[in-house]
Amino acid sequence: MSLSKKQLKLITSLSHKKYRQKHQLFIAEGVKVVAELLDSSFEVVTLFCTDDFSTSLAEDKIVRISEVDLQKISSLKSANKVLGVFKIPVLKPLQNNQLVVALDALNDPGNLGTIIRLCDWYGVTELVCSLDTVDCYNAKVVQASMGSLTRVSVHYVDLISYLKEVKLPTFIADMDGENVYKSTLPNSAILIMGNEANGVSKEIKELISNKISIPRFGVHQQTESLNVATATAILLSEFKRG
Repeated sequence: MSLSKKQLKLITSLSHKKYRQKHQLFIAEGVKVVAELLDSSFEVVTLFCTDDFSTSLAEDKIVRISEVDLQKISSLKSANKVLGVFKIPVLKPLQNNQLVVALDALNDPGNLGTIIRLCDWYGVTELVCSLDTVDCYNAKVVQASMGSLTRVSVHYVDLISYLKEVKLPTFIADMDGENVYKSTLPNSAILIMGNEANGVSKEIKELISNKISIPRFGVHQQTESLNVATATAILLSEFKRG
């Protein structure tokens, strides 16, 4: 079966956030990511796949296409057997009774996808993002999350308003903060990670007094900063270690 112009137009449009929001749909690619989504509560609309992709999904949800057509709709350099169109799920209310990660204006899809995976790894089920953080249903985020998006709820909020209202102890990752290895960290808290270039915004820094940092151990002390996803991994490990 060949790809129709209508299908091509829809899939192409879903590379843009406004059309993902309009249609409440997103794209996932590749055998592993699609398999994770199919095995979750996410609802599939259509699978576009080559003949060698095996699935027990009902035939009315499957469109068999050539590798050439799959490459036309793929955002990957080399398309991997299947592209799925899924419905964006309706989120349950945010639960503020555990460790929560909050992101302030993250721009890079790879970083967000990796942080979603890290949250999944460390058992953090709630991720809060400022309204100007990259969309978690961006195809690159979905790809980088490697299926963890099915187990981590991502909420977009007015971050300053949220932080003013929440009752949990709150910590900012900041170069001038207290050494995290010497800090006493609670089991339930909010960990705020900042923008790749500028860190946490001035407004949030003025609002939150608890600041923690990862010390540099290098002899020359010249490394400017850690990648935000790497820093998140280290800090989550310390929160969970206690």
